[in-house]
Amino acid sequence: MRRLLPLVLAAVALLPAAGAAQDYPAKPIKIIVPFPAGGPNDIIARAVGQRMQEICGQTVTIDNRGGAAGMLGVDAVAKAEPDGYTVAITSAGSLAIAVSLQEKMPYDPVKDLKPVTLVARVPEMLVVATSVPAANMKELVALAKAKPGSLNFASTGVGSMPHLASELFKLSADIDIVHVPYRGAAPIMNDLLGQQVQMVFLDLPILLPQIQAGKIKPIAIGAMERAATVKDVPTTIEVGYPQIQTDNWYGMVAPVATPAAVVAKLNRIAVDAMHSEEVKQKLAVQGVIVSPTSPEEFAAFIKSEIAKWGKVIAAAGIKPI
Repeated sequence: MRRLLPLVLAAVALLPAAGAAQDYPAKPIKIIVPFPAGGPNDIIARAVGQRMQEICGQTVTIDNRGGAAGMLGVDAVAKAEPDGYTVAITSAGSLAIAVSLQEKMPYDPVKDLKPVTLVARVPEMLVVATSVPAANMKELVALAKAKPGSLNFASTGVGSMPHLASELFKLSADIDIVHVPYRGAAPIMNDLLGQQVQMVFLDLPILLPQIQAGKIKPIAIGAMERAATVKDVPTTIEVGYPQIQTDNWYGMVAPVATPAAVVAKLNRIAVDAMHSEEVKQKLAVQGVIVSPTSPEEFAAFIKSEIAKWGKVIAAAGIKPI
């Protein structure tokens, strides 16, 4: 009997969690978006959240908490009640890149958060100004090798995905190109059109209008597949650089102590929402590809991305801040 007592007590302790999972969701769900309204993270969260609300029959609200490159909002989730009612849809920056860029982070993305699902990918494309005498990757690399240090590349800031994508390009192609950091994509586009900078990796939706107008030249897209909106632009795999995978991705996370059964149910609701044709089409016009996964697959993906970008940051000599 004494031997059975610990097992009985353990079973009793699990009953509240099992009941909570069975009833979940029994009240509104809050999705924290750690960036201002109107940006890609917000657009993705609102599209998915609206459909989640229709599926689960509970209100799903979006709470925009910008600050500290996304870390402020994610930290709020890490410290929230682990009941599945406060989650985040956030970016690669706050889940995988910041670990290697910040001296001190308010949370550990592996130890303090429970992955629910990868939500979406936004392909990054390499483009050049029209004045650059290169029409494809082979010509661009040859030009950079012929004139070391003479070509420059823009980014939306040190440690941003456009910066790291270009650093990965430098390392992979063994070329010397100069970094020019900006504060946002809008001034980059102005200077790219004005020939003040020569190349950049940026989210496809930002670049698409200028590509279609013939005002910038597309070189390659850092994704596994070609984009439906620019089918004639090859992937980095096709042009000989399979290691340059630079999707800007977004995923859903919950507090680490959230019961597995609740995470599983939340995953099913979110994945069902992403399978909606309406959600797919709404995001496709923004150049966004919905990418649902299991919690386990997303956890493995986050770890692989932390390792990947950590190596790039170290090799590029980018110092933590």
